Amino acid sequence: METRNNRDRIIEAAAALLAEGGGDAVSTRAVSAAAGVQAPAIYRIFGDKQGLLDAVASHGFADYLRSKTAGQPTDDPVADLRRGWDLHVGFGLANPAFYTLIYGDQRPGTEPSAAREASAVLAGMISRIAAAGRLRMSEDRAAFLVHSTGRGVTLTLISQPENTRDMSLSVLARESVIATVTTDPPRRTQPDGGGVVGHAVALRAALPQTTSLTDPERALLTEWLDRIATAD
Repeated sequence: METRNNRDRIIEAAAALLAEGGGDAVSTRAVSAAAGVQAPAIYRIFGDKQGLLDAVASHGFADYLRSKTAGQPTDDPVADLRRGWDLHVGFGLANPAFYTLIYGDQRPGTEPSAAREASAVLAGMISRIAAAGRLRMSEDRAAFLVHSTGRGVTLTLISQPENTRDMSLSVLARESVIATVTTDPPRRTQPDGGGVVGHAVALRAALPQTTSLTDPERALLTEWLDRIATAD
């Protein structure tokens, strides 16, 4: 219990320092003083400073992730993606220190747990669009494009002075990337819907629900559908 209490105090102290002074303010000495613990306790609980920063990032991202997953999905997965984009950008602008901690200083081959959780939520949104037959490309490619564009836009807006910040940039980027990765809803008079790629992506999204295929058959069909979905 004592270790758990120390962990909570350390994270809360580091989060407060981060919000007030940015990443440079989160030194081991400052955190241990603010939390009322000895410096070795930080290393014992978190391993190193980076482990502490990752825990702080997850702490700061918790409310955002709850807000992103709390709402019930609607019958329009593209509209849900649009709202998810706005939530993401809004969180970054309201919490620039936490956002830049998570996305502004990427280490090659690594990803903070908070970023992985956010990516998983986005992947779920993209999967629903694919299942509706409205995705122009593979799920992985679409999720990567939406994520990287949203992150770049948010970091750009954070870097602009608040009184001259151009919020239309977010809207323009959002609509551009949505138009790139999605199709219009299929019409009853146009059974082709989103075309061959859209059908392939939709079938690929539905494969986990099927039980009539053997594992080798499922793997082969997955390979074929992925090839169609990623064909340029």
